[in-house]
Amino acid sequence: MTDDDLTTVHVDQFLRHPPAKVWRALTKPDLLAQWLMPGDFRLEVGHRYTMQAVAIPATGFSGTVQAEVLAFETEKMLSIRWQDAAPSEAHGADWTITWTLHREGAGTRLFLVHEGFDPDNPLQQRARAIMGGGWRSGVMRALEELLDRL
Repeated sequence: MTDDDLTTVHVDQFLRHPPAKVWRALTKPDLLAQWLMPGDFRLEVGHRYTMQAVAIPATGFSGTVQAEVLAFETEKMLSIRWQDAAPSEAHGADWTITWTLHREGAGTRLFLVHEGFDPDNPLQQRARAIMGGGWRSGVMRALEELLDRL
């Protein structure tokens, strides 16, 4: 898939840390808070929790994410549903974030698929553009910095 897919953001990132370490960063609430968003995450299918971020009025994002663990396979895959806790009618975010980990040498190839953007909704397309850049730059950089400190 390419950036031509208006419904999805794809990220492919090599991390020089083993899958077990990357998995901890993806699934331990205290670590998640350091590189993504604080929240009461628990690695349990069906667990619903809230994460707090910064509101982005230009996209209609309230700043509070309601999330639910959809599926996981330890050290291999984690899928989470994200919804805006207070969505504007025009926004209507209902997204799935799936992380997939593959061992690559001594490190990990981490794939992110953020899907569910409405290609006909200008606010969601603005969110897709902002989040796509954020995932690739700020979020991955913050994850790498955390992994380096662990």
